[in-house]
Amino acid sequence: MDMIVKNTLENLKRNGFVAEYFEDKSEATKKVLEEIPAESSVGIGGSVTINQLDLYEKLINRGNEVYWHHKCQPHEKKAVLKKAAVSDIYLSSTNALTEDGRLINIDGTGNRVASMVWGHDKIIIIAGVNKIALDYDKAMDRIKTIACPKNAERLNFDLPCRYTGKCGDCNSPQKMCRIISVLEKQPLNGNIHVYLINEELGF
Repeated sequence: MDMIVKNTLENLKRNGFVAEYFEDKSEATKKVLEEIPAESSVGIGGSVTINQLDLYEKLINRGNEVYWHHKCQPHEKKAVLKKAAVSDIYLSSTNALTEDGRLINIDGTGNRVASMVWGHDKIIIIAGVNKIALDYDKAMDRIKTIACPKNAERLNFDLPCRYTGKCGDCNSPQKMCRIISVLEKQPLNGNIHVYLINEELGF
């Protein structure tokens, strides 16, 4: 295991998170399915990583109630977001995680960062090793030069970062950089699991 990955895992555990390492996404997917009872409802935050693991389809096919606003009709989005917010289990990735064991995220609506903190029996955060950054500043730089521009393109948002590849501190109505969340440690009475996969996944 790479020393940076090892340090990140150790520091996530030191900060109270339940952190586990997987060599590939198939191992991680198997673990996620084992951790989620078939009768549990599952909410999913906006995440390319979750999509790459095909977790929505796998959970639906085995009978779980799954709420993901990327998999519904536009007129259903508000209701689906509300149901995801009170689901038994919540799945998401993270925009970045630091070697000292913090989870850093930028959000536009707030549904994802809110659910990563509170409101569920269990929260599972899944990330590829490409999302590890040395510290907070490097994490923010990663988000604003990689995650946000690529998400702007994916969502077809007409934002400066989509074309320049870096944050322009815009004031667009579609601006995604509205909420910054830093999980320093496991919240009191929290149950956040972080699954780190030895692959490049998501943005």
